[in-house]
Amino acid sequence: MKVLVIGQGGREHALVHSFSLSPRISEVHAIPGNDGMKAEALCHDLDWKNFEAIVQFCLRTEIDFVFIGPEEPLVAGLSDELRARGILVVGASRSAANLEGSKIVSKRFMTEMAIPTAAYEIVTSVDETVHAAEKFSAPFVLKADGLAAGKGVYICANLEELHSAAVDLFEKKILGAAGEKALLEKFQPGWELSFLVLTNGQDFQALPLAQDHKRLRDNDEGPNTGGMGTVAPFQISAELRREIEEKIIRPTLAGLQKHHILYRGVLYFGLMMTADGASLLEYNCRFGDPETQVILPLIQNDVAELFLDLAKGKLQTVRLHQRSAACVVMAAPGYPRNPEKNISIEGDPLESTPLSYFLHAATLKTNEGWKTNGGRVLNAVGLGSTLQEALRNAYLQASKVKWRGLQMRRDIGLRISCGS
Repeated sequence: MKVLVIGQGGREHALVHSFSLSPRISEVHAIPGNDGMKAEALCHDLDWKNFEAIVQFCLRTEIDFVFIGPEEPLVAGLSDELRARGILVVGASRSAANLEGSKIVSKRFMTEMAIPTAAYEIVTSVDETVHAAEKFSAPFVLKADGLAAGKGVYICANLEELHSAAVDLFEKKILGAAGEKALLEKFQPGWELSFLVLTNGQDFQALPLAQDHKRLRDNDEGPNTGGMGTVAPFQISAELRREIEEKIIRPTLAGLQKHHILYRGVLYFGLMMTADGASLLEYNCRFGDPETQVILPLIQNDVAELFLDLAKGKLQTVRLHQRSAACVVMAAPGYPRNPEKNISIEGDPLESTPLSYFLHAATLKTNEGWKTNGGRVLNAVGLGSTLQEALRNAYLQASKVKWRGLQMRRDIGLRISCGS
């Protein structure tokens, strides 16, 4: 079996790594991939935006199915084009991916389906934002409407910070078209949970729960990021799981069916556990990053068969290994705002053990050695029979490389208990 992964980050390397371990898969291809994947995949310098080139590659190479990793190709409709040409795909349709591509579309969908979520106002200027803030109390949450690579959410402690964030979006236009409109949301105190499922649009199979760590620094301090680390599995009560499934997941699937939206892929529910119960923060219409890095190692099914069936609209029962996984994100100086590139990496980023390894998110191999090539550079993944063992292995793996200005949290997974 031949599989193609679309994307080039840590999430996609996690997919490539998982597929490379399947005895059913003879070839793993990646477009465009990255230098760190090349030991496990054939990487091709093609642009996913050229749909016809991707289609022709799949037909010529006899790809059995395509797995689309990032959100941008899904929102652009790559999965629809591939399916229209008879190519099997794991990935949300364009209309489904718009639940992630537009925060406003997403919120209206949640409201229509009576899914618990924070109160909100739609704003398009600094003045509108300041005026709408009168309906809420500090802290304020401002979310850019469009895709922003995990950088479109501002948690503002007061009106001054909110005004500054609105200026960034609407006047400085630091996020371009993604920030032309935004949501001003009521702040909901609580703790976050990532709940991911495989779905064919009618039913679902829950994946292991993962706990992400969004803030840049220890003790959840610093700016929001795309994610600085994850652990899985995260345990919740049967009662809370039922609440999430009945009040959030099933109404979402009912909404997809109501609007005749095709879905064959991963659906990510970003949840806030509040004093009033589970509340939906956002949808992601694909695997999360870095949640993927700790979820895939826990899946016992052969991933080739699992995802080939999903591409056909069939759901297997997901079976899990009895072990834990941890991922520590290693970032460049300046991340998340202005990460520095081309910094020399000391040590061997290809080194691995049976219980730990690196996944490459933004590295570049040059004649002078390995260099940083983006914000989140490497993922140090550790496995173990317990969470403590997995964390120990992840941090031991992380210690094998370093670079100037390396940013890395030292408290991943330390507050795993619910409600912490």
